[in-house]
Amino acid sequence: MSVGILEAALLVLLAGCQQCVLASSDTLAPEVLQNNGTLYAVCKVRPSTSLPEDLPKVYGHVLFKQDHPQEKVKVLLRFSGFPRDGSPEPRAVHIHQYGDLSRGCDSTGGHYNPYGVNHPNHPGDFGNFEPQQGKINTMLESDATLFGSLSVFGRAVVIHEKIDDLGRGGDAGSLLHGNAGRRLACCIIGVSSPNLWNMNFKQYSRRLRRN
Repeated sequence: MSVGILEAALLVLLAGCQQCVLASSDTLAPEVLQNNGTLYAVCKVRPSTSLPEDLPKVYGHVLFKQDHPQEKVKVLLRFSGFPRDGSPEPRAVHIHQYGDLSRGCDSTGGHYNPYGVNHPNHPGDFGNFEPQQGKINTMLESDATLFGSLSVFGRAVVIHEKIDDLGRGGDAGSLLHGNAGRRLACCIIGVSSPNLWNMNFKQYSRRLRRN
């Protein structure tokens, strides 16, 4: 094969690669490019509108940060409104399938379960968190993602009345939702600027240093 033919073939290949890169870039959310590859999300927690009067009214935020599609997403939980008196009860927190609050938190569906696996192996099974002085302030890493077709954007975070039995309850409900009880509060996950994450992460870090 002559050098000229090889050069022509190389040019065609490079042009094709350039089109692939451009097409790939077009599929990225603009926020990914604006934030050097990182995606941020926020979920503003409010009590369920279908909540009985005798249950706690929980408010707060769930904040997400993911630096790359292959990395775990970092999640900040900041809730208030739990009882301050008596022994604190751990509360379960999960991502649910639907961002539908038409019937309060009851219309958010079951756990977000894109792989069809048993609880507690759903990507949004965050676990149990014990309030301190009526508040939950903690950070975790999750297998949920903000990127691609399995992104949790538009889905709901739900704070439950009870502890999650982590699939060890011995019944069907345990493998679906951990028997975590009624839904106290919820929110819909949406795209965020870095500002909320940065501000809350600084506050969380200062609290850790004081403790």
